Amino acid sequence: MKRILTIDGGGIKGVFPASFLATVEDSIGENIAKYFDLIVGTSTGGIIALALGLGLSAKEILTFYEEHGPRIFHGNRFLRWLRWFGTSKYSSVPLENALRSCFGDKRLGDSKKRLVIPSLNLENGEVYVYKTSHHPRLERDYKEDAVEVALKTAAAPTYFPTRCSSNGTPLIDGGTWANNPVGMAVVEAITLLDWPRNSLKVLSLGCTNSPLNVNWGRNVPLGSLYWAPKFVDVFMHAQSHASLGTAKLLTERKSVIRIDPLVDRKKFSLDKPSGINSLKGYGASEARKALPEIRKVFLGNHAEQFVPFHK
Repeated sequence: MKRILTIDGGGIKGVFPASFLATVEDSIGENIAKYFDLIVGTSTGGIIALALGLGLSAKEILTFYEEHGPRIFHGNRFLRWLRWFGTSKYSSVPLENALRSCFGDKRLGDSKKRLVIPSLNLENGEVYVYKTSHHPRLERDYKEDAVEVALKTAAAPTYFPTRCSSNGTPLIDGGTWANNPVGMAVVEAITLLDWPRNSLKVLSLGCTNSPLNVNWGRNVPLGSLYWAPKFVDVFMHAQSHASLGTAKLLTERKSVIRIDPLVDRKKFSLDKPSGINSLKGYGASEARKALPEIRKVFLGNHAEQFVPFHK
């Protein structure tokens, strides 16, 4: 059996999956990453995936959000208004400083787990996916600075500036195409890692979800002024459902466990730290309900040690 953990993007709402995993860890008394063969995360989920791979506990990750979240998403009120006219809502400096205090100078290749972290190349529009050296042909990404990988997967347009690679490639948030990365995780497992599809068990964590809200758009032929502010919401819902459907089609449907509770759309926002305590409570509550099944499916024994092809 091969076990996969995937974590969605969602800004400060990453508190939910961090709290979920921390609650499970508190029950089993050890780092939950020990039980997974592959961890895939996008944006804030990519930060969590990197942290787990580099040996941090979920409790430490949750503390990271609690301590640094308010500073990362504090910003400048003037810049928040200017994002509609040509600048990002937040500076990436507080996020970079927070990540550096957490990851230090560690590189992607220091991960003890196979990792897949998506981004997007603005130079040519192609997907740009960072991977540990879990296949012979993956011979470059493992050298990348972990902080830089985190900043590139989390560079959400209008919220944080585009992040350039060392060779000048402009990269942005992987959530632009894989906010829910469960589909690409299963594809990675079956194609590149050559794991039998009937051997896969997948735990997919969202950052809380809200019902799709297009109101009049369901029946009335409205134009761009109506659809423009709703497009991102429609896209994110569609991408997530397609990704989850892909994962279930490629595996046995019952092998994919999705945790992503529905909440009122006004309750949380990806850049409002005021929701941290409530998100933490949601994560703990959902973990409490899911723990019996999680324990049965994922927590029987530790995953085999990951040995990279390149160091």
